[in-house]
Amino acid sequence: MLIAQLAVILFAAKLAGDLAVRLGQPAVLGKLLIGIVLGPSVLGVIEDTDLLQELSQIGVILLMFIAGLETDMDQFRRTGKAAVAVGVLGILVPLLAGYAAGAALGMGTGTALFLGLLLSATSVSISVQALKEMGRLQSKEGSAILGAAVIDDVLVVIALAFLLSLTGGDVELGAVVLKKVVFFAVAILLAWKAIPLVLKWFAPLRVTEAVVSAGLVICFAFAYFAEVTGVAAIIGAYIAGIGASFTDYREEVFNKVETIGYALFVPVFFTSIGVAADFSGIVEHWPLIVGWSALAILTKLVGAALGAKWAGFSWGSSLAVGAGMVSRGEVALIIAGIGLEAGLLDGDLFAVMIIVVLVTTVVTPPLLKAIFSRLEPMRRAA
Repeated sequence: MLIAQLAVILFAAKLAGDLAVRLGQPAVLGKLLIGIVLGPSVLGVIEDTDLLQELSQIGVILLMFIAGLETDMDQFRRTGKAAVAVGVLGILVPLLAGYAAGAALGMGTGTALFLGLLLSATSVSISVQALKEMGRLQSKEGSAILGAAVIDDVLVVIALAFLLSLTGGDVELGAVVLKKVVFFAVAILLAWKAIPLVLKWFAPLRVTEAVVSAGLVICFAFAYFAEVTGVAAIIGAYIAGIGASFTDYREEVFNKVETIGYALFVPVFFTSIGVAADFSGIVEHWPLIVGWSALAILTKLVGAALGAKWAGFSWGSSLAVGAGMVSRGEVALIIAGIGLEAGLLDGDLFAVMIIVVLVTTVVTPPLLKAIFSRLEPMRRAA
């Protein structure tokens, strides 16, 4: 069954991606939409199985590892101030607006705060692909988005732990913060010292593709370490990619991993987002879905854009950064699941927020495309 599903996914994803490009949109948008068409909500050709989700997880991990390999660290350092401002304001604006909206709808304090926190989450995996297709991943906007994503992930997870500890969840805030500190301290040290040694040690082994295998070992090890310390696996993979980018093996690892990822795992990831969509109850709850979707898009766009503007970006560049932070992706899905389990979301509200997350994910690629299309002529004129 899985083999047949993979054949359908790869065939449909490539055709849909090509069609999206011909229509002037990023290929990733076509892959997201074809997932919805193939999934249970429309044709029912592809089922959302646990195995498909595992393959999808590998896809997003490889995508962020590749992004790390492509990161221009000089540009990354220059946008450090912007990354902090975008990360912080990109959380505060959705958090406050989400809480206010929840309170206005008569929800309890815990639920309203949780909804604000859910709107604060960001997953830049979709934005990374859209920026990569447009050749903007190494731009100052791309660097600011990637840096802000790391900050966003840490702050949202800590805020989530704080909220769960207040609402009676079995969470020790001090332990959560300590885990984050340990992860980044150890991960940065290993990226600096251990990754070059591992690649150098693997290189002379008399086996096929030893260096690429070493790169994958490093990628998955960092992703796992991130996950067990409460940081998103994609952040671990991204740091691993940055570490490998400083070695003499960068080009070899990048070229081979990109081939592996984009031939199989990355298309599965994008398509599986659409496959996992559940539109049951969409008619009954459409006012809530429209309202929360608009709030989710606007608050992240405005908050992140204000952060970039404060850091000295032009308004056009600031809006591009804001657009890159709109997608909530798999990070928000995980947080929504935690909220359902903790009793902060009921079944209906959980279903509504899942569709809202999907909406933010689908609108991000065309939004980025539209803003960058307007930005390029302005830069040439300047």
